[in-house]
Amino acid sequence: MIRRTALPLLALLTTLAATHAGGWAVITVDELPTDIVVGRPVTLNYSVRQHGRTLLDGLRGSIEAQSAGQAIREAASHGMDAGHYTVTFTLPRPGSWTITIRSGFGNNQVTLLPVPVVNPGRSAAALSPADQGLRLFVAKGCATCHVHPDVTGSGEVKVGPDLSGRRFETDYLRRFLAEPNIATTRGPDGFEMPDLNLAPQEITALTAFINGERHATTSGE
Repeated sequence: MIRRTALPLLALLTTLAATHAGGWAVITVDELPTDIVVGRPVTLNYSVRQHGRTLLDGLRGSIEAQSAGQAIREAASHGMDAGHYTVTFTLPRPGSWTITIRSGFGNNQVTLLPVPVVNPGRSAAALSPADQGLRLFVAKGCATCHVHPDVTGSGEVKVGPDLSGRRFETDYLRRFLAEPNIATTRGPDGFEMPDLNLAPQEITALTAFINGERHATTSGE
């Protein structure tokens, strides 16, 4: 079964860059979960960067997962490296769940696009690269610094270029996402995009989304 991705549902997305006594921060999810199964623990690892660059250690973060009036909350613990955090949680029933990460740096938080949770033995719908790129654009923190017309509330800080209607040469964009220091220009106040250590498949997905490649989504069984 083929169906179109409901991009208007992006109105449900909220990505917040909080103002704090020390400025703003960006939350970056290390690896976005794609297959969440009822009753099986899920581990979410993320980092927090002040002004998008400086890793912040010693925060007391948490996550909240919500679906149909039910909420699951778990505190995050410190990861192996400074500025990195980890949280493990279990979701009790199938359906669409919204996960919010609260960094503990002022009111800084990010709400991920709703994720499907399935019963054991079933799989979620497969996403096109562009649709997966949309989810990563939020989860990696891109939406904090860049305006994109498909992401409501994006570009709250606006230290990166406005991506509305922009299309980049594919090979260059892939290289830039892998090695941001190849850029010859900087953003306001000399801002440079940090190296997010993106995996090749993440770069492929983000490139497809940023360049406006739209494909159908295949429903899983």
